[in-house]
Amino acid sequence: MSREKLSKQPTILDVAARAGVSKSLVSLVMRDPDRVGESSRATVLAAAVELGYRPNAVARSLVQRRTNVIGVIVADLHNPFFADVADGIEDAAFQSGYRAMLSSGFLDPKRERGAIETMLELRVDGLVMLGSMMQVAKIERFAASLPVTVVGRHTRSTVVDSIGVDNSAGAQEAVDHLVALGHTRIAHIHAGTAGGSPRRRRGYEKAMRRHGLEDHIRLVKGAFTEAGGTTAMNEILESGDVPTAVFAPNDVAAIGAMEAIDAAGLAIPGDISLVGYDNLALAALRRIDLTTVGQPRVDLGRKAVGLVLERLDEGRERARHVVIPPHLVVRSTTGPP
Repeated sequence: MSREKLSKQPTILDVAARAGVSKSLVSLVMRDPDRVGESSRATVLAAAVELGYRPNAVARSLVQRRTNVIGVIVADLHNPFFADVADGIEDAAFQSGYRAMLSSGFLDPKRERGAIETMLELRVDGLVMLGSMMQVAKIERFAASLPVTVVGRHTRSTVVDSIGVDNSAGAQEAVDHLVALGHTRIAHIHAGTAGGSPRRRRGYEKAMRRHGLEDHIRLVKGAFTEAGGTTAMNEILESGDVPTAVFAPNDVAAIGAMEAIDAAGLAIPGDISLVGYDNLALAALRRIDLTTVGQPRVDLGRKAVGLVLERLDEGRERARHVVIPPHLVVRSTTGPP
């Protein structure tokens, strides 16, 4: 849009002149319409619609010191888990008079940092980070400027809030289930330091030791992606030492592992039992029917917004770390060895 066209955008003075009222009345209607009589409000809004006037959000935010926007940084837009959490964030923000502004970190700490810097430049009131790849110490620097809540990753930070499922307990439930079926050779595909992977890995190891299976602990590096699950599963299959069960880091990686198992001509669960994590909608599809550890994804998003608003509207300063119990969902990808 050219400068000439920008200069022709209607202003609050144009609306006041067209409606035959004062500038202050127009400003009040745009800021708090319930405080203005119905007749005056209708006159001002009709003039605004006729002229195509839109309030200047930046100018308003400078006066009110609020934009009523919550920034959301998503680690991976291709992961349905984050889409479900984002739905909860958007809903809770809207119900509270806020809007959510979303950006992706592309599973890259540098790009994630750039996305946060942009959010700060746009003066968002708070920040929710889904599956952050950044070090907690770096996230804490941003928390000095605005409320920050991390979803799906636990921290001991005194300034950053966090919310997520007990990943260690969820991993232990997965292993307990497989052991109860008779499995002893259980491998775990992990996603390194990403998101909740470290706690899921520790939970897997803890459960294996608790069952006296420490000699069968087997960790294979993958990722929270379909390709990561496929690559890790191929590594397991090509090793010549194939376990009877595999616990994947999430449902998306588990689906990648399923593809590798199928391509090798093996059956699930006849040859290899498989457990995922998240309980995505696609995990329940009849052709997938994946045993998995469930997370209340939409509710996580809603509660994350609640933590941000506690700081914004209630003045809470002390960090809160909310941990929700997981639940195992048993389907057809697991059976006796």
